[in-house]
Amino acid sequence: MSAGISVNLGSATPPYEQIRGQVSSLIALGILAPGTRLPTVRSLAADLGIAAGTVARAYRELEQAGLVETRRRNGTVVAGTPTAGTLPEAPAPEAVAGEVTTAVDRYIAEGREAGFDDAALLAILRTRLSQQDG
Repeated sequence: MSAGISVNLGSATPPYEQIRGQVSSLIALGILAPGTRLPTVRSLAADLGIAAGTVARAYRELEQAGLVETRRRNGTVVAGTPTAGTLPEAPAPEAVAGEVTTAVDRYIAEGREAGFDDAALLAILRTRLSQQDG
């Protein structure tokens, strides 16, 4: 799971907020199903090269939002999707995921047609994502 989460230390967005936002999005899209166990605070912090307190803060905020639960023996697990009041009139996760996947497929096709290899496409995407954070 930690492979899907990254932190841009150069971003104006604090690392805990980047983690919180990414995990929240993975839950909203249905990629992280209820009951899915998240990495331990120490494990995710080590993977990302950041302080454990940063990950702990992100997990606390996710718990306050009702997205995850901390269980003594089972660690932190996905509780479910946000309540109706949290995301009013939100589209179904499958619809959002489908639209995003279609957009990504189009990006890859157009990039390859323009002669870009996978490394170049990823570099462009990472650059744009970091610009969106700031």
